[in-house]
This record gives sequence, C-alpha cells and structure tokens, in this order.
Amino acid sequence: MRLFSFIGLFLGSVAFVQNVVASPVDADAGEPVVLAVATFPEDNAFGHVVNGERNKIFLAIENKSDRNVTLKNIAGSFHHPETNKLVKNTTALNYGVPLLEGATMQLPYMFHSEFKPGDYRLNIWIEHVADMQGQTFRVTAYDSIVSVVEPEGSWLDLKLWTTYLIVSGLLGGLAFYLYTTFVPQPKKRKTPQVSAPVGTVTATGAGGYQEEWIPEHHLKKSKKSKASGAATSGDETSGVESGTEGRRRKGKK
Repeated sequence: MRLFSFIGLFLGSVAFVQNVVASPVDADAGEPVVLAVATFPEDNAFGHVVNGERNKIFLAIENKSDRNVTLKNIAGSFHHPETNKLVKNTTALNYGVPLLEGATMQLPYMFHSEFKPGDYRLNIWIEHVADMQGQTFRVTAYDSIVSVVEPEGSWLDLKLWTTYLIVSGLLGGLAFYLYTTFVPQPKKRKTPQVSAPVGTVTATGAGGYQEEWIPEHHLKKSKKSKASGAATSGDETSGVESGTEGRRRKGKK
C-alpha cells in the first residue's frame, strides 16, 4: 500500500509541475503565451524541400494568454546542420492579423529553395506584437533537419524539352562549323558547257547535218561529186533533146 501511495504522490507532483509550466504568463509578467507548430503537408511526409519550387508548410497558432496579440509575420532561415551557420534567410510573409485571447488559427507559409542538394537545418518562426506593450516577440514554430532535393524529371516537362532543344541546336551548329572549317571538302568537277550549234543546216532526206561540224576536205569532196553528177545529168538531157529534134526534121522531109 505504501508503494502505491508513493507512486500516486509522484505522478501527482509531475502533473502539478506540468500545469505550472504550461499555465499562461500573467499580463504584467512579460511575454504572452503564444504557441506555434509547423508541419509539412501530407503529400510531403518526409519534409523534402524541392529546389526551384514553392515549398509549403502549415502553421497552427494558438494564443493561450489572456491578452490580445497581433500576428506580425512568418519567416524562416536555413542553417548548416553541424555548425548551425546561417546559409540564407527565407522571405518573410507579413500578415498583421489580430489573434484574440484563446483563439487558434492555421496559416500557410511558402518559401523557395535554391541550394545545393543535401541536409540543412530549417528554422521557421512567427513574430507577434502584444497590444498593450507594443513589444515584438518571436516564437519558433519549426526547427529540424530537412533534405533539399532536385525536382523529379518528367517527359511532359515543357521547360526541360525547351532546354534540350536549345542545347541540341547550339551543339549542332558548332559541329557543322567545325566540320566545314577543319574537314577538307571534295572538289567539284566542272563539266564543259556545250554551246548550241549555229549555222545553216543542209538536209538530205529525212535527216540533216550541219556543215560547220564536217571537216573542210570532206566538204570539198562532196561538192565535187555533186558538180560532176549535175554535169552528166545535163549531157544526158541535151543528147535526148538533140535526138528528138533530128527525128522531127526527118518527118518533115
């Protein structure tokens, strides 16, 4: 029985300490109690940060104090995972939304990443202002190691295809220039142009020929043969005519 009594006393003490720690701070004591927890969406359960894309994270904010506060902004930063050295701050998103006492809200926050792939410590916080004091307070909403990765390639990615086409065109133009500059080109053979024959055409029968293409001594021989043939034909006709005239004279006698 004493053992169980001791255990109950111990558990009661632990619960009392937790209630004291979680209880809101009095208005005159200083900073009001505002809780903020950031989580990645369900489709990004491993908390990957993709380069070149809008990465989204949701913040659940609750005002547990008895005072009204105003949510000023949400911001973040990337740090080296081992040395905690600042790499780059993310863009702050201004809200200026009043957060009444006991109120809760969920807000999205988007940020870009252009880092070398690897592990980084991501820190995201909110800043709020107490209406009575006008002092700005910062509450950390996320502080953990995330993996920065490159976007997955897709066959339907228009930007990727455009990049490939531009690079292929540049490489093709460079290869053509090098080929025409440093590779010896074969010499083109010049074919002699045949001019159209000009001159009179002497036709014999159905065909014909041009005298300028025939050697001169052949032309002389052909002209002599034509002249002798014409003379023999003329003698034959004159002999025939003289024979007929003699016959007519004998008839008249």
